[in-house]
Amino acid sequence: MPFLTQKHFVTIFVEMFLTDSNGGHIFVGGDVCVSGHNSGPVFEEQPSSLIYPEGMPEGKVTLSCQARASPAAIYRWRVNGTEIAFAEDSHYTQVAGNLVINNPQNGRDGGSYQCLAINRCGTIVSRVANLKFGYLHDFPPESRSPQTVHEGAGTFLACQPPAHYPALSYRWFINEFPNFIQPEGGRWFVSQVTGNLYLANARANDTGNYFCFTTINMDITNPRKAAPNIRVRFPAETYALSGQTAQLECFAYGNPIPKIRWRKVDGILPPKVGASAEGPTLIIPELNFDDEGMYECEVYTSEAQPEWLQVMSDSEVEISSELQWSCAAAGKPRPTIRWLLNNGRLRISNLALEDSGMYQCVAENKHGTVYSNAELRVQVQAPDFRLNPVRKLVPAARGGQVKMECKPRAAPKPTLFWSRGTELLTNSTRITVTPDGVLWIYNISRADEGKYTCFAENYLGKANSTGHLSVRDATKITLAPSNADINQGENATLQCHASHDPTMDLTFTWFLNGVLLDLEEPNGHYRRLEGKETIGDLLIVNGQLSHAGTYTCTAQTVVDSAVASAKLVVRGPPGPPGGLLVTRNDDTSVELRWSHGYDNHSPIGKYVILGRSSQTHDWKRMRTDPANIEGNAESARVIDLRPWMDYEFQVIASNILGSGEPSMPSQPVRTKQAAPTVAPSGLGGGGGNHNELIITWTYQNGDGFGYILAFRKQGMPTWTVVRVPHVESSRYVYSNESLSAYCPFEVRIKAYNKKGEGPFSQIAVVHSAEEEPTVSPRRINATALTAFEIQVSWDPIQHLNINGIRYWRQHEREAAADRVRTAGLESMARVTGLRPNTLYHVTVLAYNSAGTGPPSPRTTVHFQNDNYKWSVGYFELKLYRLTTETYITYFVKGGIIVLL
Repeated sequence: MPFLTQKHFVTIFVEMFLTDSNGGHIFVGGDVCVSGHNSGPVFEEQPSSLIYPEGMPEGKVTLSCQARASPAAIYRWRVNGTEIAFAEDSHYTQVAGNLVINNPQNGRDGGSYQCLAINRCGTIVSRVANLKFGYLHDFPPESRSPQTVHEGAGTFLACQPPAHYPALSYRWFINEFPNFIQPEGGRWFVSQVTGNLYLANARANDTGNYFCFTTINMDITNPRKAAPNIRVRFPAETYALSGQTAQLECFAYGNPIPKIRWRKVDGILPPKVGASAEGPTLIIPELNFDDEGMYECEVYTSEAQPEWLQVMSDSEVEISSELQWSCAAAGKPRPTIRWLLNNGRLRISNLALEDSGMYQCVAENKHGTVYSNAELRVQVQAPDFRLNPVRKLVPAARGGQVKMECKPRAAPKPTLFWSRGTELLTNSTRITVTPDGVLWIYNISRADEGKYTCFAENYLGKANSTGHLSVRDATKITLAPSNADINQGENATLQCHASHDPTMDLTFTWFLNGVLLDLEEPNGHYRRLEGKETIGDLLIVNGQLSHAGTYTCTAQTVVDSAVASAKLVVRGPPGPPGGLLVTRNDDTSVELRWSHGYDNHSPIGKYVILGRSSQTHDWKRMRTDPANIEGNAESARVIDLRPWMDYEFQVIASNILGSGEPSMPSQPVRTKQAAPTVAPSGLGGGGGNHNELIITWTYQNGDGFGYILAFRKQGMPTWTVVRVPHVESSRYVYSNESLSAYCPFEVRIKAYNKKGEGPFSQIAVVHSAEEEPTVSPRRINATALTAFEIQVSWDPIQHLNINGIRYWRQHEREAAADRVRTAGLESMARVTGLRPNTLYHVTVLAYNSAGTGPPSPRTTVHFQNDNYKWSVGYFELKLYRLTTETYITYFVKGGIIVLL
């Protein structure tokens, strides 16, 4: 009776699990579900909710349902909890597992649909799919009264939409379609809740006929909601220095967008974190020791549909055993688990064959429902060793131990025991038989060789399986590796020899600090020395600091192994110093402090400090006090720096084996301000507009920095002094209508800041702006040099050192003339690329930085071609009198004149 009572309880529990809200029983019995051949249904497609347009003629709706199962599943459908009958005259038809609703009608076909997939192993129920009908009725036919509004006043027009489902979207157009109203800078607004059109202020041109235009959206698919999932995490431990700023990051996926909040687990969150306490990055400025502790990031959402945290999985269990399934879901509001007790936990004791089948767990809240399916198979069979017999031959090493396993298939669990021959084995100092059938034999000797049999028995039957234990010689290390000490770049050999049972193969493997070494890597640092089978020496080539550690040699056969270890020390240059800090700075020096890095087994002899400024990119050695920094030092002063300049520094340690890697750069530091010691460079100027003197220089950097300019006409005793207070300045313009053109000025400059003034620069000569030339070059002469080139000359003009040449053909306009410019004090230039047998006009202009002067009188050059003469032969042509002195010879080839 106790068995029946338990079974009665389980039956009630399973019926709760498999019964829907209307009392319909889901579980279906039938043929036997064969383990290893059959499987229960698993959904591949499930129906989805949809909205169907009301009144659509000759339409149909298809709800999908497909499941994977063996044997193939059959399908049934329910609407509002009632099973659908597929009669010949029914408007329901089923295609494979899909439900087709022909000519759907509101009031008859609306409701909740579920699909059932069934085979001999069990039944599963799909999610609920809701079929709803959408409609949009016509606007009332009656017209509305005109609406009047004063210009400049605001108003609204009511849409008064007709009956509809689902929600509408609204637009308005004026006078005729599709003249839709645009936002127009916020003057118009269309409410998507009421459909009303709002006008901020009316204008005269707003008069017209207005129409409310409604659109219904039949697509009800929604973005899938998901529980928060943290994807960006901060490190388990974060280190920072006092006074610095620390940042911790935390970011999560999710829909709706997850919110983030921070808290300090072992205290109160510092108020100085401000708004960052509610964001993905927690910023803790100006760190102090009170800020130490454990910080926690929490992500949460205000609403979310259920999301599985733990689901059931298919289980295959023995008859009369116990099963416990769990399923848990997250969501907001917190999901409920239907039909299961104990917070989503199903527990069945004393399982029977009829408990086999398909089980489902359903989690739901107002945002949705999720399903979890699993198949339970209850097994029953007599012990059977065919799939997993005891090993036929079990080798073992003398003096070692051996493990023999006994794992027959059986349900319920069988009783297991071992025998050697007719002797039943029991636990002793050398023999252990575990409850799950494992036989252990320790300190093995030759006398332990022989046959061992495992017996298995349950109430359905008995079975046994036998294996032979073979005892072999133990493997031993005969020559172990010795500790070694090398310098970086040297080779090392670690020896390892072993003896073993000659009937088995022996292999050697090497480990460094517990990690297996790859001895076959091409061009690697590790080589196996070739030799006898019993020798496994290791050669380390070009040893590096990373190769130091404990090396373990393992000599192994199929039955046992032996190990031996040795340490390798690799000496090399020091590692990088750590914790580099700037502890004090003034105008030309800074104090640095650091901590020792690894000396790599060779004492540190000295340190070198490198630095770079904001104006340079390359690191260079800095001058220090003391000049030579001993290896036991942890601080030094860097000297001869420039005031008000940003610097960063590195420290390098050295020993007799070389220099190591530099430390991490220090935080940038700015030297303090000092009075300027040098004058600004690049003093010059010139050009500009009429009556202006322009002075330029290269600007310097500094707080409260400025410049003092002094200038005077050359030969005058008095200086004009002006202050330029902006550090970024590099130009000053002095305007005076009395300034003559191109007048030389003596100029000098010095810098100043809050600490004082620097020295004046050397005097530079700068000219005031030039005037446009008012004269043109004279005595222009143009001479033809070849059929394609002329030479132009002229008399130079004082102070005008740049000249321009214009030239154009006889029938062209002067405005289209080509130009040639020559720089300097030249009074002659060549013009090339001209056309032969052409008359050219030429004129010359003077110009300077202020502009271009008037052109000279034009001159004309003409290439004459009236005296051609053929010489002896048909292929030579000479052109005479191209100029008064030049003769040029051409050859004629195939009708082409070729210049020699």
